[in-house]
Amino acid sequence: MAKDWDPLAIDFAAIRTLRLVSELGSFSKAAEVLGTNQSTISYTMDRLRAAFHDKLFVRQHGGIAPTPRCVEIVECASRLLEGFEGLMRPTDFDPASASGQITIACNYYERSIILPRTIAEIRRRAPRLLLDIKTARAKGMAYLKRGEADLLIGPYEVQEENFYHRHLLDDHYVCVMHKGHLLAGRKLRVDDYVKTNHAAVTYGGTWRSGYLRRLDERGLSLNQVVTVPSISDLTHILPGSDLVSTVPSRIGSNIAKSVVATPCPFPEPFQIGMTWTSRTHHSAAHQWLRQLMARIAGTLPYKTAPTAPSRRSRGNVNARV
Repeated sequence: MAKDWDPLAIDFAAIRTLRLVSELGSFSKAAEVLGTNQSTISYTMDRLRAAFHDKLFVRQHGGIAPTPRCVEIVECASRLLEGFEGLMRPTDFDPASASGQITIACNYYERSIILPRTIAEIRRRAPRLLLDIKTARAKGMAYLKRGEADLLIGPYEVQEENFYHRHLLDDHYVCVMHKGHLLAGRKLRVDDYVKTNHAAVTYGGTWRSGYLRRLDERGLSLNQVVTVPSISDLTHILPGSDLVSTVPSRIGSNIAKSVVATPCPFPEPFQIGMTWTSRTHHSAAHQWLRQLMARIAGTLPYKTAPTAPSRRSRGNVNARV
């Protein structure tokens, strides 16, 4: 182990590097994210080992894993790092003269329903503010933890402390199909719904939509003949086909002019919210954006599901900004 190092000489950049290595389980991956080389990462880790008198990482299954002491250090230091980053942001915010970049992690649904009006409003009121939109999928929470995204939007349930969450809108599932489909215009019975040919959206990962989970509970499964990674793919697949797809109601009418929506036997209402960390919680610019987005989401028209169950919890941490 390296010579003793004064713990008070450890800077926030080193703490950020430690957190990133711990989350990625790799020196080389951390170096890639930070735009540096592996030798620099190794040198930083040697300083931290000497300061904290701990190995920090051990080799495991072809990679590295944090020691219990390292996990404790990362958890505590991350709160300090996020608080410091919050202090570095200006307290006053004038949209007309504001500049800088805000990174939002979300998926096709949010880019189609919430962001168009949000971006239009930002262009009108804060034209120098840059929005960086990145695909979230299963990495959204990791992006927030690593500081690679400032805001996460989607149907994510907040189960961890030190995260803030605000509800944006409600939705449920409907069935969409070509206007000439045999089931178009009819009330779908469960048998008809299960047996017909489906184009199922997988969302490019392990996510299972609420209606699929409800089918699992009933011991039922759809006759899936096509699977696609995104709802956007249905624009080219459903028109003129014998396929039915189950999608959120707010987006069902946007797929194609030749496609119609009908109630789904398993509407499974769900919620879309935005999540952020203490790093941006007190930022005037981010507060302004979150308030703007919440106001816009609240004005979007919506017809509730015919048999919507009682609303579920919206996460363990709620906020109004």
